[in-house]
Amino acid sequence: MDLKEKWAARLRAQVDQREAVASPDPPSKDLPLDAVKKALDELFTLTSQYRTGRAYAQLLRFTARFRAYSPYNALLVHAQMPGATYVAPPSRWLAEYGRQIKPGARPIVVLRPRGPVMFVFDVKDTEPGPNAKPLPEGVLAPFAARGRPVDRQLRLVIANAKRDGVRVSLREEGSQSAGSIRSASGAARFLEFKHGVRNPRRVRVPLRYELLMNRDLATESQYATVVHELAHLYCGHLGTPDERWWPDRHGVPHIVEELEAESVSYIVCRRFGVESSSASYLAGYLRDNERLPDISLERVMVIARLVEGMSTRSMRPRGHR
Repeated sequence: MDLKEKWAARLRAQVDQREAVASPDPPSKDLPLDAVKKALDELFTLTSQYRTGRAYAQLLRFTARFRAYSPYNALLVHAQMPGATYVAPPSRWLAEYGRQIKPGARPIVVLRPRGPVMFVFDVKDTEPGPNAKPLPEGVLAPFAARGRPVDRQLRLVIANAKRDGVRVSLREEGSQSAGSIRSASGAARFLEFKHGVRNPRRVRVPLRYELLMNRDLATESQYATVVHELAHLYCGHLGTPDERWWPDRHGVPHIVEELEAESVSYIVCRRFGVESSSASYLAGYLRDNERLPDISLERVMVIARLVEGMSTRSMRPRGHR
């Protein structure tokens, strides 16, 4: 039995021990946190399955299209059931669609918000109950293409970047330059970070980074550029002002930096229906290189989720709950 099979068997055993399949709401809160961490640690030792260009490309496409859950949870779903299309916990299948879990169905473990984990099932492992409802298009065709303007996402991500001391500035750049990010220099300066909706508060944050963006780009390209440059920052390529915020990974090889940033940009942009240059860059690299360098798959998924969140809601200041 290889490591992947051992990992899956352990998780299935944990499910069986707690009778998760029979329960309308699997008691994942009873699962010891140490066991969850150990299982997830083992998962990331399995990333050799994504070391080839082809396998990694499949993972990126799946994560970008699997929008019902966070990029990190999409990774967990793909690692356990690459053919999954739409997953939900038993309680949701029953309450919203009147569907029951088939006997012997295979559970999939994902992270629960405020955790630790929950168990979900793919639509193919469900069957209609007495009060079954027609499945909506979002379940029948969850990977259908979508696209929409990202003006709001661009405004939000720029505003939220200020909480980490990032100033985004439009500049006159050549046609071959989209943008860049660097540490700020010069005298101490501050940014005003506004958070909250009803009664917005303003917090002064030290200016730490300058993100320059080509003013001639279309909105969608500006958004893709900001995502790419923020990915460099949050993946730790520029270091970190505080290890509790993101790790210091300054000095990793340039190709690792670019693959991680392009991967984050591809996932986030595709999940908002935006076509970006990341797709062609990754397609070319993954086609021409059979084996990937030692990128951090964990960082890619975590930062994709972070930047996606920064694009959809007002964030709180660092250190505030």
